[in-house]
Amino acid sequence: MPTPTTEAHIRLDTHPTHPSAVTATVTGPRPHVARALLTAYGFEAINEHTLVMARIDHEEPYWADKAVQAMRADQITTEISPRLREAIDEEWPWVNYPMPWCSREEVREVSNEAQKIHDDIRRGRLVIHAHADDNGTVVAVGTYPDSGKSVYLHGENHLRQVADTFDSPAQALAAFENLHGKTMCPGPAPVTDTERAAAAARSTLGTPASEPEPPVPGPEIVSAYAADAGDHDAILDQFLAAHADWEKWRTWSDDTTHAIHESQTLRIERVHEAHPRDTAWTVAAYESPSRTEGGTSPRPPPRLNPCSRHCCITSPRVTGGAPPSAVPSTRRPLPPPPSPLPTPDGSTPSTDAGSAGPT
Repeated sequence: MPTPTTEAHIRLDTHPTHPSAVTATVTGPRPHVARALLTAYGFEAINEHTLVMARIDHEEPYWADKAVQAMRADQITTEISPRLREAIDEEWPWVNYPMPWCSREEVREVSNEAQKIHDDIRRGRLVIHAHADDNGTVVAVGTYPDSGKSVYLHGENHLRQVADTFDSPAQALAAFENLHGKTMCPGPAPVTDTERAAAAARSTLGTPASEPEPPVPGPEIVSAYAADAGDHDAILDQFLAAHADWEKWRTWSDDTTHAIHESQTLRIERVHEAHPRDTAWTVAAYESPSRTEGGTSPRPPPRLNPCSRHCCITSPRVTGGAPPSAVPSTRRPLPPPPSPLPTPDGSTPSTDAGSAGPT
């Protein structure tokens, strides 16, 4: 018989998403013969130039190597990727294999027969009438329509075997019901994870799952009692930098800093060296701006009458420069600013609008 001629080039590689499946990429001016030969060796086409071998026994590298040897004997140019060559050369045993007396080659023979049964079922050459649970092992009964022969199947995936044969479906079903009447269910057993993964590999190449990007830490608002100490002065500076309608004022004592809203109705008091159990932040909202004899004061008033809207500010556990969050606290009147300190000559400075200024 003359050897088929082809000018195609075949490159075999590992599947990008399936752990053991093998892909074959066909290029060249006459790829049809190469595609037909690959199909005969267990590959299935997923597009015009790509075929995939995906089995339920994870022996794809072994059978792909056999296919390459056969095609090279027919003088067809083939190439094996380094990753696939590594997989071909790797020897691995089945863990907890139920037939430990089998050699590696015998194990491959058993799994190859199971692969043939699986292919016959999914291609409609073997019709499954019923399945059952035999003490944790899946069993089934089916018939080959072309020959009329019925089979009793034991196991699943790479361990499925023909345990018995019958001349007719009636005989097979009667015997199956006699053995497994209590757990007998119509139709084939549910698809296994191995079968589902192989089907997915044959349908598309997909793309390898990318490494998830680390989550970007965002501001975390926590309750006052759970907040870290943080840099309170920096938080106040960040707040003022982000809100141009607020202005920072220093009192006569360096222990306290006030931030006044331009409406003169909102005030923040920051005590720099407060005891851990004392209030370090106070925010007050006033019903109306304070007034002096000359009208509305542009400076922080020495004494105001705060309304009931009053809260304490805590330092949020954030790193992105977010302004402090206000957490409602027990409603209490805002204490008036401390009395002015005496000047060096012993006199008390005035507490009108000109007594303090912005920093």
